[in-house]
Amino acid sequence: MKAKHLLIAAAGLSLAMASCVPAKKYAALENDYKSLQGEYMTSQNGLAECNANTKSLQFLLSESKKQNDELKAAYQSIKNSLDQSLESSAQGSVNISKLVDEINASNKYIKQLVDAKSKSDSLNMVLTNNLTRSLSRDELKDIDVKVLKGVVYVSLSDNMLFKSGSYEVSDAAMETLGKIAKIIKDYSDYDVLVEGNTDNVPISKTNIRNNWDLSALRASSVVQVLQNKFGINPARLTAGGRGEFNPLTDNSTADGKSRNRRTEIIITPKLDEFLDLIDKAPEDSSK
Repeated sequence: MKAKHLLIAAAGLSLAMASCVPAKKYAALENDYKSLQGEYMTSQNGLAECNANTKSLQFLLSESKKQNDELKAAYQSIKNSLDQSLESSAQGSVNISKLVDEINASNKYIKQLVDAKSKSDSLNMVLTNNLTRSLSRDELKDIDVKVLKGVVYVSLSDNMLFKSGSYEVSDAAMETLGKIAKIIKDYSDYDVLVEGNTDNVPISKTNIRNNWDLSALRASSVVQVLQNKFGINPARLTAGGRGEFNPLTDNSTADGKSRNRRTEIIITPKLDEFLDLIDKAPEDSSK
């Protein structure tokens, strides 16, 4: 305001004295006027800049206050969560203890399953060894022995037991059946099912109607050999035929047909006899 008054006074003075003031002094006064006018513009620009800075500072202050409020809210939320955690810590300890007990129980059950599986595998091996230890290497080519869930499956090739299209047991098969009969007699409480199976080639015999008849007759022949020649109690024996309807593999090849033509001797031990086998395991001859 002071600068503005000076400018006005200077302007009035210059007008009043224009006519009587010498030209040199007038020029000096005019220069002073221009200088004061420049200072005035500078002060105006500074004032505008100060106003802009004030607005900027007010905006920053507002943003800082907003962030401060958000931090307070976050702090309160964390505090509430911590309070809830502390309040439920006792219950949490109980839950953790219960979980540990459940894990221990599960581990115990898993160990029992593993032990049972190991024992079952050992018993299966004993049964397989007992059934195959007296067979020669050549005989084992035509005999397949499997133990599944405590049940023994002895599969005999029909090439070894019968002539093509016949149900009479060949003389060459008697020695092998004798060895299997000895094992069956050793475990006198076992039930024995003899099951005949064929390929899908129709039978062309006047006295045999179809593959059902052939498979049943072959099973019956093996049962009668076990009974009459080797003294197996017939009350333990069952003969059955499944024809071509229980194939091991596809009948589209000669090898497949050969595998499907078989007689299976299925031996089912009672549980107590099965468990006793572990004490009767044959010694390993390789040692």
